[in-house]
Amino acid sequence: MKVYQTTDIRNIALVGAAKSGKTSLAEAMLFESGYINRLGNIDDKNTISDYRPIELEKQNSVSSTLLFAEHKNKKINILDTPGFPDYKGEVLSALTVADTALISVNAQNGPEIGTERYFNYAREMDKPVIFSLNHVDHENINFDENVRKLKEEFGEKVTLVQYPVNAGLEFDAVIDVMQMKMFKFPANGGKPEVLDIPADEKDKADELHQALVEAAAEGEEELMEKFFEEDTLAEEDIIRGLRMGLLNGDVFPLLVSSAKKNMGVARIMEFITNNAPSPDQSGKRETADGSKEFTCKTDDPTTLFVFKTSIEQHLGEVSYFKVYGGKIAEGQDLISSDKGTKERVSQVMAIAGKKREKVDEMVAGDIGATIKLKDAHTNTTLHDPKNAAVIKPIEFPEPINVVAIKPVNSSDDEKLGAALNEIHKIDPTMVIEYSRELKQILLKGYGELHINTVKWYLNNQYNIEIETFSPKIPYRETITKEASSSYRHKKQSGGSGQFGEVHLMIQPYHEGMEDQKTYPIRDKQEYDMNWGGKLILNNCIVGGSIDAKFFPAILKGLMERMEEGPLTGSYARDIVVNVYDGKMHPVDSNEISFKTAGRNAFSQAFKEAGPKIMEPIYFVEVKVPEEKMGDVMTDLQGRRAIIEGMEGEGKYQFIRAKVPLAEMDRYATALSSLTSGRAEYSMKFDSYQAVPGDIQQKLLKEYEEAQAEEE
Repeated sequence: MKVYQTTDIRNIALVGAAKSGKTSLAEAMLFESGYINRLGNIDDKNTISDYRPIELEKQNSVSSTLLFAEHKNKKINILDTPGFPDYKGEVLSALTVADTALISVNAQNGPEIGTERYFNYAREMDKPVIFSLNHVDHENINFDENVRKLKEEFGEKVTLVQYPVNAGLEFDAVIDVMQMKMFKFPANGGKPEVLDIPADEKDKADELHQALVEAAAEGEEELMEKFFEEDTLAEEDIIRGLRMGLLNGDVFPLLVSSAKKNMGVARIMEFITNNAPSPDQSGKRETADGSKEFTCKTDDPTTLFVFKTSIEQHLGEVSYFKVYGGKIAEGQDLISSDKGTKERVSQVMAIAGKKREKVDEMVAGDIGATIKLKDAHTNTTLHDPKNAAVIKPIEFPEPINVVAIKPVNSSDDEKLGAALNEIHKIDPTMVIEYSRELKQILLKGYGELHINTVKWYLNNQYNIEIETFSPKIPYRETITKEASSSYRHKKQSGGSGQFGEVHLMIQPYHEGMEDQKTYPIRDKQEYDMNWGGKLILNNCIVGGSIDAKFFPAILKGLMERMEEGPLTGSYARDIVVNVYDGKMHPVDSNEISFKTAGRNAFSQAFKEAGPKIMEPIYFVEVKVPEEKMGDVMTDLQGRRAIIEGMEGEGKYQFIRAKVPLAEMDRYATALSSLTSGRAEYSMKFDSYQAVPGDIQQKLLKEYEEAQAEEE
């Protein structure tokens, strides 16, 4: 395969809602380029893109797939992405390294929530956008209504380059208002016949051509002057103007196709090569510290950015990269930003789904892959040893759907840990955490479908059967009033015994509180708990009733009980302990005696000090279509939410509320059901607040029953 220069490369992220025909469009582009000699079909499970076992079984994309097509001496790198929102991490990583977003729209459905979601991602990253209206050969297609909806959703910048003559089951022709020709396709698709525009379509075509010329003229001041003088533009001027308009976000061209029949795909590829920007025009990427901006120049130091990692049969770990500076060749040594270690690039490969081709080198702006890197994963920068620069990492949203998991067979514990680490390596948006507090493995993803994907991998690729369940809630325990208690630990079993007696008073802690005056404080120690809150330990002993050397043992006993609170075994916090008296034995007193006495005295006092269970409260923001706001509000209020505000933005409302974490279980699924997948939400920890009395009683009862079962 030839080495393509930066100006001859086009990097396209193929995005859109599920079932919009992205994979079929990618397949047709590779067929049209001659890379494959027959069109694969998703139903027949033989496409070059969706080739992974899980994708073949589910018949939808789960991971982004890198492909390339050569067209008229240009190389088009295509990143075919999943459409379901649970896999948005794959879309974000693809858009990060792409230079243009090609958004596929299903002509049967028109713009969907996925269309809007991925359009917004592209524009937030300042990526040019091209629309492809696909499936125009299906029944009940209303092209004009599709255009109306697209313009309503994305503005008048949506500009027609083509329109179908006969959308629907009889579709076989499009009119191209840039070239002002009609393309008529054979019944089964393929190379079209180029014809003059029919007389009955001429007025419509002229009107749309004029709109396209005006949009192109607005891309550059010189073209605008030329347009005013001549009232038109030549095709090369339109191409130049649209390229500038695309770069500036001033125009969103719309083309049409039937990808399954390979109708209109060649023209889309031609439009991309002529009008979409090359990497040096649209491929800018800042360094992590903001000190430099890479613009895909070959005379910059060699710099690669790993945007995706996969594990492939017979190959092992595959690292997908974009060259942001210089050139990369087989055998070249670079430095990994992860650990500062040397990495040798053993192979440089151009990737087309499950097919791979070795290339001599790749230049700035190109996208490829290599294998067997030691310390390079997603978001790693590989740079020249003499010129360290770390590319700004991809920022993935925090996962919001959490489940607890465990293997059905406890013997698979170690195997499960290794498998989950490998899954996280290939999908960094799938976060795995072992909660020491909850004693659970927590799996965090973007939705139920995302979690089910991990279950599929574990069952089918790692042969691990797991069960999932709702995670425990990290409650906290504290007190609301003062209480005193004492405890004597005495044990005699021949020889040296155990003896320790501790008298203490506990108080609720709050910021800025004054010290108690009942007992003189000889020494005060303040401890920040790892789980939040404080423990204050005051030594109020007068007269040496407890030797100072036993205070570390008392503290250890208190810490043990704070770590497993007396009410439900949850962490305790925000407590002042005043040790004011006690007794010791000259022979039998030791550390374990005072640790036990301190722990038990604390437990007794805690239960008399108006104990309260605290629950985590999260700040939740929901973006919801206006017409669904009432349903979402009602659901939130049923979850004990306190609504803090609402704000409109276009056709959407942002609802802001504080909601107990205990009420957010499976909220992603519920919200999707309420809004047909059109709403999104985010959540972050806000504070701990006391649970209502009835819920506290329920939690106490559940804990007592669980303890009884263990005994």
